[in-house]
Amino acid sequence: MRSIIRAGGLSVLAFVAAVPLLATTPAAAQQSPVPFDAQRGVFTFATGLERALPAVVQVTTLGQSEGPSSGENEPRPISSGSGAIIDAREGIVVTNNHVVEGGRKFTVDMTDGRIFDAVLIGTDKATDLAVLKIEATGLSQIQVVNSDSLRTGDLAFAVGYPLGLDQTLTMGVISGLGRSGMGDRIEDYIQTDAAVNSGNSGGPLLDSRGRLIGINTSILSGGGGNDGIAFAVPSRILMYVVAQLRESGEVKRGTTGAIFGSLNAQRSRDLGLGIVRGAVIEDVAPGSSAEAAGLKRGDIVTRIQNRPVSNAGTVAATIGIAERGTRLEVVYLREGREGRTTLTVETPSETTAITGADVVMARGASVRVASDGLQVFAVEGGSAAAAAGLQAGDVISQIDGAAMSGLDALATVLAADDRRVMSVLRGGEAVEIILP
Repeated sequence: MRSIIRAGGLSVLAFVAAVPLLATTPAAAQQSPVPFDAQRGVFTFATGLERALPAVVQVTTLGQSEGPSSGENEPRPISSGSGAIIDAREGIVVTNNHVVEGGRKFTVDMTDGRIFDAVLIGTDKATDLAVLKIEATGLSQIQVVNSDSLRTGDLAFAVGYPLGLDQTLTMGVISGLGRSGMGDRIEDYIQTDAAVNSGNSGGPLLDSRGRLIGINTSILSGGGGNDGIAFAVPSRILMYVVAQLRESGEVKRGTTGAIFGSLNAQRSRDLGLGIVRGAVIEDVAPGSSAEAAGLKRGDIVTRIQNRPVSNAGTVAATIGIAERGTRLEVVYLREGREGRTTLTVETPSETTAITGADVVMARGASVRVASDGLQVFAVEGGSAAAAAGLQAGDVISQIDGAAMSGLDALATVLAADDRRVMSVLRGGEAVEIILP
């Protein structure tokens, strides 16, 4: 059975991603053979990669000790991973959110033997990224390039600190691009077959010139080990998230008012379609830019900004890094016919609940009246509802201990931007969901 594994602790698998040869043209590629070291008589990529290696660090997260002990108030290591320095002057280190999650203190170990305390600048759970800052001199940094120039088959190098070892470099190829569908997140992963293990999480994915193209975040495993299928957050998403975290400590994303679900084989058969890739519009908020663009429930988005749409993750990733006011070109199918429109990214409404004739949309969830009560119809990837664990099919029974009698009552409770404790029925069992 396949499983998605995230390296959040010392004993959990981490991840690696792949790196490319970024040739600008086929002709340029022919003029740039694999570098040869005539003095040693070997082919090598060491010259480019060695410039990046001093900027790859080990990140240790310390949290509260468990159980009674004399030093129970002293933080202890709870997880370990890797990171990359992308701004040497400011001491900015990028790693995974799951590497630092739950931590009270953080340390960064350098390749030259130095160790520094780090300050957590901010995290973004939807992309599994985090930014740390250290005060140090004599730092190196990794050059970042645009991951949109990557091609399947490019060489890739993963660097990190796996299995308690010192800094380790592995090589593979880029196995695929635009991967998503691993969960309710903003996903547009680079897939690679470079070997990764526990401790690689948060480490850089480099091209053959030692430039950062992604941050390793997860692997897909059939037996809990390295099966050669790893995923990295591409630099296109990374730099947008890092810029916002450095500016304000959080990521504020725009919205379009549409909730997207992934098209798969079963859904395609149910809808009578002849395709299995795309994003299904599950709902459209009244008065939203999606409604203004003419999009409707049931439309299938096949391209956005000239990028083919694999599933809902592709759309969420594109919208998730677009500035407010950005106009996104969308191609969609409706009743077998292709349509085109322009979708404008808007600033999220200060009101957290939008009410239509038969729907309430709040915190990234769409709720309708069903035979068994108020049912969650769809959950937007990367939203507050998705992060809290709310799922399509959940039936809302109570919020903050009060029964919900209808959509109006639900909208009233969720209109204020407050923390809510929601009780839902899932598969006949009661589940508690905390909405931030």
